[in-house]
Amino acid sequence: MATVLSVSGSPSPTSRTTRLLRHLDPAIATRGHAVTILDARTLPAEALLRADTGHPGISRAVDLFERADAVVIGSPIYKAAYSGLLKSLLDLLPRRALAGRTVLPLATGGSTAHVLAIDYALRPVLSSLGAAHITPGWFVLDRHIATGPDASVVLDPAAAEGLGRTLDEFLSALDRSTSRRAAA
Repeated sequence: MATVLSVSGSPSPTSRTTRLLRHLDPAIATRGHAVTILDARTLPAEALLRADTGHPGISRAVDLFERADAVVIGSPIYKAAYSGLLKSLLDLLPRRALAGRTVLPLATGGSTAHVLAIDYALRPVLSSLGAAHITPGWFVLDRHIATGPDASVVLDPAAAEGLGRTLDEFLSALDRSTSRRAAA
């Protein structure tokens, strides 16, 4: 069993990005993996902005990355880039914080004009942190994420299908990585 860190880089408490990630967490757990949640907006703002890695809240977040076997990282796209909050968090991580880890980048946004932000903004940062395998990411339009009557997430069928394939690819890559580590 691998530990998957599910990271939301959204500053909003009513974030579609966070709802999308929390929608995926049970699917990851169903495949036999432990899921740990990290919502960057809950980190102490002053410590985050001052890059105070000695602060207990920041130390805990860094430790979560270190203990994870894989990371699902989601961000809303603002002005063709991932959130500044996520950038602040990623900047605090050690240089090789994602070394040996499988990573799935996800993004939400209001327009398909932002779809390339995953590959041209987020993927290079994840790569610079040493991610062993960054699976193809997935972008979901805000209008394709709704809330059901029981507060569940309801996705547009086409978005759900693509996201499902993307999650399967990530989990397969994680399973292969876990098997290789176990054999070594």
